[in-house]
Parts: sequence; C-alpha cells; structure tokens
Amino acid sequence: MKAFYNGTIFNGDGEKYEGKALLIEDGKVKRIVKEGDIPSEAEKVDVRGGYITPGFIDVHTHLGVSEEGIGQAGADFNETSDPVTPEVRALDGLNPLEEGFQNAIRTGVTTVQVLPGSANVIGGEMCTVKTSGSIADHMAIAAPSGMKAAFGENPKRVYGSRTKKPITRMGIASIFREEMYRTKEYMEKRKAGTTDFKLGYEQLAKVLRKEIPFRIHAHRADDIVTVLRLKKEFDFDLTLEHGTEAHLIADHVAMHDVSVSVGPTMSPKSKIETSQKSWHTLMELEMRGVNIAITTDHPVIAIEHLLVSASKAITAGLSEKTAMKAVTSNAAKHLGLEDRIGHLASGMDADFAIWTGHPFHYASTHLSTWINGEKIEPTV
Repeated sequence: MKAFYNGTIFNGDGEKYEGKALLIEDGKVKRIVKEGDIPSEAEKVDVRGGYITPGFIDVHTHLGVSEEGIGQAGADFNETSDPVTPEVRALDGLNPLEEGFQNAIRTGVTTVQVLPGSANVIGGEMCTVKTSGSIADHMAIAAPSGMKAAFGENPKRVYGSRTKKPITRMGIASIFREEMYRTKEYMEKRKAGTTDFKLGYEQLAKVLRKEIPFRIHAHRADDIVTVLRLKKEFDFDLTLEHGTEAHLIADHVAMHDVSVSVGPTMSPKSKIETSQKSWHTLMELEMRGVNIAITTDHPVIAIEHLLVSASKAITAGLSEKTAMKAVTSNAAKHLGLEDRIGHLASGMDADFAIWTGHPFHYASTHLSTWINGEKIEPTV
C-alpha cells in the first residue's frame, strides 16, 4: 500500500481535499483518508505541496492510427475503399509505439478512446486504451467501445469527389438508414439460420442490441438534428462527437439524453461547418444538464494540449469544477467507464498524475503519471 500525502487532491467529481492522503493498493484506489489516519504499514510518498488529479481522459482521438509527422505511412484511420466499413476495427490499426502515447503520459493523460476517421458514413469499431504499454491488446480496457459514423462535409467531400454516393447530406442519411434496415434483416435471418455470417453486420448488430453505442461525428446543427432523428428511429445509444453547433440547438440536444464530446475547439475554423466553433458550446450544454467532455481530436490538436484546452475553456467562462470533470469523470461517463476510471474513489483504477501546482495553471510542472498503481516513465 502507498499513501500520497502533503498535497491537494482533486477527486474527479468536482471536489478537492487538503490535509488528506490518497491510498492505493494492488492497482486500485483504496480510499482517501485524513493524513492522521494513514495506516502504519503504508509506504508514504510526500508530494511536497503538489496537486494530485485523476488520470486525464481524452474521449475522441486518433492516437496510434493517425501518426504525427510520417504522412501516409501512419494514416491508418480511414478505410476509404467504401463509405460503409463497419467491419474494420481501430485496434487492428493502432501503433502503441507512436510518440503521442509518451506525450500523453508526460501530461497526465492515462486513457484515450481511439476512433476510426470520419471519411465514411459508417467507419468501424473504436477502442479505449490506457496510454502505457507496447501491446495494444494489453492496453485496451474496452474493445470495442463504440461504432463510428460521420455526417456532414467529410463523407460528402471524400465520395462526392469520386462522383460516388454520398454526394449530399440526403445521401449520407439514406446510406445510414439503409444499413440499419439491412442489419435488422440480417439479425432476423441469423436467428432463423437462413443467412451466412457477415462481419460488418455482426458488428452493427452490437449497436442495435445496445451492447455498444454509435459515436457519431456531427458539427453542423442540422447534421446533429439528423443524427438525433435517426437515434429515435432506430433506438440506439449515442454519443455526439464534436457537436460544434450544438449550442445553437442546445435545448433540442438536452431532450435526447446524449453525451457530447466538444472539440477540437483550439483548432482553426478550417471548414464551413466549423465556422461557428466556440467555447460557448460547452457552457450552453452544461447549463442544460448535458454531459460534456473536452477533446483534442488528436492529432488535430496534439494530445499533450488536452489540459490547455480545458484551461482555455475556463478562460472563456466554464467553471474550473466543470472543466476538471470534462477531462475526468464526465469523460469517463461519456465512455461508459465511470465505474473504473475518472475518479479517485475506492475500487477505481489507480490512474493519477502529480503536479507542482494547479494543473490548469500555465506555470505548473508535471511530476509523474501513475497507471494501474504503477509509476510510468516516458520512454522517448
């Protein structure tokens, strides 16, 4: 057992403690106790007035499947042979040795969700991994953690340039709807034993059985409304990814009980559908009780700038408490992993980071990152 004391502890649920110690044992958080109640058998670790936070979580990245600085050789996130590729899996394209994982560790990011890209209407399965390790299978804590789909400019641009459907937003929605009906038909025929195994439909069937959610890329307000319409039509679980114009229809979004990953807000307004990009999106959704998480969309914004994004949100008006939750407990809820990560509470994974000062302050220095109770040293 280790006891981390003499610092300020953020628990991930919006609370912070002074004069208390974090106890960990066997890779799990044991509990938070008063410093005077540290068990005698515990190995004490003095954090010297520093700050302890839960390991940070980025819910929407292409880490390891869209590698920085090596061009097409590291571009393994868009299988653009067809606009519908539910059979592919991000885990199969993930390179754990990409430098971005080490940069994540250096900045206290302990868990990331790795998604296929947004070129396809249906892009394949994603996975959620811890940031330490060299074997993707050992790093994964949820594989699959969802099915990717995308609406708006990206599928239009990729396939419209080939004069191939989808050329319009109508085409995107029709492809999506058709695949849902085909999946339902496939499920009925498989149950009756009258059709052969098809991997893509098997993986889509997980969505319709609510084993995994759809995680759907949508920036523009009308695309978000279309996605919510389809959610109601086919009754699947959903998270909205990006949600750039969600603040323009915040009441409508709030009615549909969805979590929204917002970002990458620090990036330029590089497309027409991101022209309304604003930190205000976070505040409007929070005011209506929508679960929000902040994302870098790495490598659009490098993973090591997740905390910078949270800090910028605070500067724009988001409360410090909510900003912390948006990269810890809210992010864990977005992933459906709130019973394991995102909090420093009894029984949770012992994933945390230690800082010289408040982690959202520009002058604070990262001291160490711990994953599953082990101190992780960056290798590059």
